[in-house]
Amino acid sequence: MKAAVLVFPGSNCDRDMAVAFERAGADVTMVWHKDTALPSDVDIVGVPGGFSFGDYLRCGAIAARSPITASLKAHADRGGYVLGVCNGFQVLTETGLLPGALMRNANLKFVCRALDLRVETSQSDFTSGYNAGDMITIPVAHHDGNYTVDDETLAKLRAEDRIAFTYGANPNGSTADIAGVLSENRRVLGMMPHPERAVDENHGGTDGVAMFRSLVGSLETA
Repeated sequence: MKAAVLVFPGSNCDRDMAVAFERAGADVTMVWHKDTALPSDVDIVGVPGGFSFGDYLRCGAIAARSPITASLKAHADRGGYVLGVCNGFQVLTETGLLPGALMRNANLKFVCRALDLRVETSQSDFTSGYNAGDMITIPVAHHDGNYTVDDETLAKLRAEDRIAFTYGANPNGSTADIAGVLSENRRVLGMMPHPERAVDENHGGTDGVAMFRSLVGSLETA
């Protein structure tokens, strides 16, 4: 299974994501944002956390217009898998690959700690390693993680079972406690918490391992 991890100026979780994929059995290529094409045989693209372009203008807005992003969108449009974490989630909303927007945290403070998440659906290759209703602990580190959607979009996300994770205790004011959402075809996941920072006991927990294992396993047998 082939994975690519994008690297923007200001990315700081690209290596973490690559290691998480590698430990799950994926062959990983790092792709610089000025490249114009992804590897031709890539199965999944990881869009990592960090502060791409210093979060100037709007978090993820400049990265969403980098040369590689056109190839990212084309990959998703033809049914390829994409995982966007934290700043990567912001990039995915800026590109229109996922609905909604990530706004400034309601308390106007940077949040950095491990939080309990509820798995809302196991019906995706990202979450099939969990059971719906499971509580897992995943770190967060963000200042603009307040996921915001209108009532119509929220109703659609709920009706289509596209809310992947919710917070046990909402840290940022996110609509309906949402921590992660899926695309309509369930092959794009964006989430603010960092599963790649929960794949080793030395991280303080391993609740992120199941995501990478189930995802890589699903793609290897597809």
